[in-house]
Amino acid sequence: MAIRGASALCRLAGGTRTIMIIEPRNGVGERCRSGKETKMNVATIGQTRLVILGATGMVGGYALRYALDQPTVGPVTAISRRTLGISHPKLREVLHQDFGDCSALASALSGQDAAIFCLGAYTGAVSDAQLRAVTVGYVIEFARVLRGSSPDAAFSFLSGNGADPTGKSRMAFARFKGEAENVLVASGFPRIYIFRPAYIYPVEPRKEPNLSYRVLRQIYPVFRALFPNLVIRADDLAHVMVDLAVTRTGVAPSQIFENRDIRSMSHSLRRPETELEKGRT
Repeated sequence: MAIRGASALCRLAGGTRTIMIIEPRNGVGERCRSGKETKMNVATIGQTRLVILGATGMVGGYALRYALDQPTVGPVTAISRRTLGISHPKLREVLHQDFGDCSALASALSGQDAAIFCLGAYTGAVSDAQLRAVTVGYVIEFARVLRGSSPDAAFSFLSGNGADPTGKSRMAFARFKGEAENVLVASGFPRIYIFRPAYIYPVEPRKEPNLSYRVLRQIYPVFRALFPNLVIRADDLAHVMVDLAVTRTGVAPSQIFENRDIRSMSHSLRRPETELEKGRT
């Protein structure tokens, strides 16, 4: 569905789903073709208003589902290029195609308490130029608009193991993630949480992006036993990213968490396990 003209937030009726399509508008106000006003979910006292980028991906998807289930989280805005196929009264989907220019997201990002940034690309899946555009350019642009719309928001950023803020690494991924980290640290947000996971275990079956991921999935039980601080479950990582942004207590205002730290926080934040959970891999 396309809505022509200059910046509009359009609501599509679909059960409990609220979907916004951001495009330029020529008219006045935020209205759909039907002419109905856009209705926003409102957080109750004590609830956190959360925005998630990358909810169609593995970690972002877990972050979204976890956030929707938390009573401490109010409205959740998920910004992506395609619909999620999820219905929930707290969920507001915003469809946006060009993350190199997030100016049109200013209204959707207004009044947010926290952001979870999981948008990214796999090394080898795109060129180095495209990888930098996604890894650095998208982060810079999103942070710029979020800072202008919600200057007091917390920011949880999915970086990666080996990220190099000095820019000296031979690996493009490490240099780009380090560059993005530097931008966020200097951005002025009151709380920045940077996560550097090593191997992220997918938990659920999926089509692996490359050979190394296929091999790691096959040998995961042995790899985890030998190198426990080099692996983290995707859902555990997502839960920690959400919990830190929402709770606002227990850690310094800005901090970098290596894989070992993420595992430790996951164990401390995890609720008492049921018998079924005890047997999970």
